Amino acid sequence: MEKPDKKFEALFTPWKIGNVEIKNRIVMCPMGGTSLFGWFELGGCHFDKEAAKLFLERANNNVGLIIPGIAPLRDTFWGKWLWQNPKMFEELKVFMDEIHKTGAKLFVQLTAGMGRSWAITELVAPLHKNKFTRTLIKPVIDTSHELASPSEQPSRWAHDIICPEMTVEQIHEIIEAFAKTAKLCQDAGVDGVEVHAVHEGYLLDQFAIEFFNKRTDDYGGSFENRYRFAVEVVNAIKEACGKDYPVSLRYSVESKMKGFCKGAMPGEDYTEVGRNMEESERAAKYLQDAGYDMLNADNGTYDSWYWAHPPMYMPENCNLDDVAHIKQFVDIPVVCAGRMDAETGAKAVADGRIDAVGVARQFLVDPEWVTKLIEDRIEDIKPCICCHSGCFNFSSSKGHANTQDLTDTMGLARCALNPETMQSKKYSIAPAKKSKKIAVIGGGIGGMEAAIVCAKRGHKVTLYEKTDKLGGVFIAAAAPSFKEKDRALIAWYIRELSRYPIDVKMNTEITDVKSLDADEIIIATGAKAKRIPVKGADTAIEAVDFLLGKAEAGEKVAVIGGGLTGCEIAYELCLKGKKPFIVEMQDDLITTKGICLANTSYLRDYFETNSVPVHLETSLCEIKVGAVTLRDKEGKVFDVEADTVILSVGYNPAPLAPKGRHIHLIGDADKVGNLRSVIWGAWDVAMKL
Repeated sequence: MEKPDKKFEALFTPWKIGNVEIKNRIVMCPMGGTSLFGWFELGGCHFDKEAAKLFLERANNNVGLIIPGIAPLRDTFWGKWLWQNPKMFEELKVFMDEIHKTGAKLFVQLTAGMGRSWAITELVAPLHKNKFTRTLIKPVIDTSHELASPSEQPSRWAHDIICPEMTVEQIHEIIEAFAKTAKLCQDAGVDGVEVHAVHEGYLLDQFAIEFFNKRTDDYGGSFENRYRFAVEVVNAIKEACGKDYPVSLRYSVESKMKGFCKGAMPGEDYTEVGRNMEESERAAKYLQDAGYDMLNADNGTYDSWYWAHPPMYMPENCNLDDVAHIKQFVDIPVVCAGRMDAETGAKAVADGRIDAVGVARQFLVDPEWVTKLIEDRIEDIKPCICCHSGCFNFSSSKGHANTQDLTDTMGLARCALNPETMQSKKYSIAPAKKSKKIAVIGGGIGGMEAAIVCAKRGHKVTLYEKTDKLGGVFIAAAAPSFKEKDRALIAWYIRELSRYPIDVKMNTEITDVKSLDADEIIIATGAKAKRIPVKGADTAIEAVDFLLGKAEAGEKVAVIGGGLTGCEIAYELCLKGKKPFIVEMQDDLITTKGICLANTSYLRDYFETNSVPVHLETSLCEIKVGAVTLRDKEGKVFDVEADTVILSVGYNPAPLAPKGRHIHLIGDADKVGNLRSVIWGAWDVAMKL
């Protein structure tokens, strides 16, 4: 192995979890959808070869410790316990032999369950609410079991569903299942197990937090009772596997909760209703003494989900100070996760503040990023932009449970920026049967992606861009101060284009596709902003023009449109010290499905915490000089002062030409979407040419 840059050296030193030595300090953290035993699949749990392929590729690229995503102890569908499937563990043993050849170690994460945090979908929620249909579907999916919580309380995702209280018998069944499953993992050569989780507001965390746990039996009330479930789990595993078999615990240092579905902003002065630091100092030591050999730590619950799943709005290394603090109270290794950057993580390890750096979604974007770090090819690392659009797009808005498509629910841990991740059967690079001349019109993300894929397949590609910059509308999307990873992504694409024999023609506008000498034409000309038939609309600033700095905003800014772009503009205005307000016709902000709740709840919480006015179910009637006229849902018409009006009301596709036999539309030129639909759509076309 090459010697890494000195500033990263601390990451490439060995350490131990119990008696198990890990070759470096980089931990691939667990992610929903990466379970080796399948995830939320109708056929029931099985050894997941797609996940195995994912991990083996990362293991071959120098990761130290791999922790696959949660393995439910009991199948979500059909209710079979994991330990009742011995064939799966036989396949696991063969896989572990392959992992160990790379020098990596692997722990399997086992989950007690999710309780009120179970992301019940819009499809399943009505079936659960009706007693008859709930009974009817029980043999396939026992929703009452999945939702079972320490006490009766509303679901995080569907507030009109009351989760049932878990019985003591169910608790004991789960503890027994932990022990039996851990033993099967041990026998299969797995290096250790991780207990999921006194973390993120999942079931064991709900038992541990007094705010959620109102029980009066041995599993509620006192500190010892609330943590009893987690203690009995590790005791049972150690009894089955021996005291030397390593058991990690996924752990949230602080809950960062102000109340039910209300999270705390970074740096905010608030009263913690979940686990505060004082209790965490005691709990960490208590759980260590119970037998846990490592804390895999960050912060948050589903009520403050952006701490455990930080979007781009959260600071990098957002959990480091809290995790480093808690390390002072234990003698076991402590891993920190949460938008960790390698240089800061390496320094924290070198300074003894943490023992290892936990990284998750960067592994989905670029499987070789650790190798590139070692080889000092930092600029070649394709950056994760924290969008959650492919990996974890559980979405929700007012009055709606998880609105995520069923195909997404069953296919987590995919990547918006890397279609091959967890989809290798659908997306892969294969040499073209015949090399063709391909013309790509439009140098945005979609056009660049299509050009690269076509070039990789052996086609002769010419990319036409009418401006002097590559990036298209994504240049505007990447403009806000908090979008540094988006800007890095554009830079990555420009560098990547130069690796292939792609003829890039800048400042070249194509007006007639018939003029092109090409066998196939890919049109990636994007979309145009919608105009609204409102008096004074011609005096407003289009969202893209504002983001590109073509127009300045005053102090009081009306943002018309509370979708993702409008909310991000309002957020940026706040960061600049302006006073925006949002006007949205829907009953909530960002109602589009497929946008992760971790991202949307941050923005909603930010606006509420910082008293940003949000006018929901309200329409724009007129733009005047110094004001806008609005109409609310009761029909009341009123004026609000505004120096500037920014329109963010959506887009319409703007293809240069219609689809044809040899003319292909991708990205927003075909159908307005997001970066995931743009990139995956580019592959859908480019793979077939």
